[in-house]
Amino acid sequence: MRIAINAWFWNQPTAGSGQYTRRLVNHLVALEPALEILLVAPQGWGFQANNFSSQNPNLEPETWRLQPEKGNLKKVWFEQIAFPRACRQLAADAAHVPYWAPPLAPAVPTLVTIHDLIPLLLREYRGGPRARAYTALVAAAASSAALILTDSEASRQDILTHLQLPPEKVQTILLAAEARYHPHSEPEDKEVRARYGLPPRYHLYLGGFDARKNVATALRTYTWAGPVIGGECPLAVAGRLPAADTSFAPDPRRQAAEMGLDPRWVRFTDTVAETDKPALYRGATAFLFPSRYEGFGLPPLEAMACGTPVVGSGATSLLEVVGGGGILLPPDDAEGMAGALIQLAQDDDFREQLSQQALAQAGPFSWQRTARETLAAYRQVIERAQMGQS
Repeated sequence: MRIAINAWFWNQPTAGSGQYTRRLVNHLVALEPALEILLVAPQGWGFQANNFSSQNPNLEPETWRLQPEKGNLKKVWFEQIAFPRACRQLAADAAHVPYWAPPLAPAVPTLVTIHDLIPLLLREYRGGPRARAYTALVAAAASSAALILTDSEASRQDILTHLQLPPEKVQTILLAAEARYHPHSEPEDKEVRARYGLPPRYHLYLGGFDARKNVATALRTYTWAGPVIGGECPLAVAGRLPAADTSFAPDPRRQAAEMGLDPRWVRFTDTVAETDKPALYRGATAFLFPSRYEGFGLPPLEAMACGTPVVGSGATSLLEVVGGGGILLPPDDAEGMAGALIQLAQDDDFREQLSQQALAQAGPFSWQRTARETLAAYRQVIERAQMGQS
């Protein structure tokens, strides 16, 4: 089986689509050594040997010329023209676009992973005329895909409703946390937490600061929790802080000041290295995540895999991901979330019980399962195409 994969985001390992592509590909080749995967990227992408599992002879990078297109047109040209052309010339049995950008005219049976419909459903994320035109293009192209993969049942329902696709054409394949997210302390954990200025006990928010993340509600919980536990168990707000204070990405430091929060109750760590995240999760008494919309919700799953209970929103996919591994409330219920945080900080037995539930909830999620189900989807699409040709 020969699969061509759109590797546009391969060299962006901090982007969600880049992480998904790398993790999926590496687990696919580990699962099925006979599987031949061709990573197709624009010429000049500069694949390095350590950027992919080069020890596997069935995993090869392919680069495709894109001249003379430049800028945003270069990406559209690659997705709509160069990638399908490469799939045909490479004689791929099927193709996989691991983000929302399927070709209107695929040259081979093509699967596309649509992680979410954020640019279509959330006004703040629609962008200007070019961005809206691009969203319209990829939305129309979805009907040309042989199969749509998505990360959660909530996203599947959004896709069925808003892209008006038949149910049999959209399949949910859950994501997973990496193996490094586990509950067992590592020797360097204390040093990592000390480097970020974190005390022995803290609640943690780790994520972005764009509007849908609803960080203002996370901060607002400490208008109630702060006077009770703020001194002994502050809120650590981790993640790259906004470069500018805008309505799309408000600066949480300004928000905290306007709420009158004592600086001792809230700590801002700014950017966290990927390798340091497990130590921060493991050290937290609870993980606070009041997001309004998630296609999946990987940070809460990572926290639960570390044995850290989640307090936050039950909106969209978070209810199915977090399940019994946390306390989920309406996204704006800061007072209710504060009550949960106070209880987790003060009641060790309750915290231990919820920690065990978090581990149990996270257990079934695995990249091996994700790869296995994706491989089955490849076979399904190829067999269906072969039957259509006979």
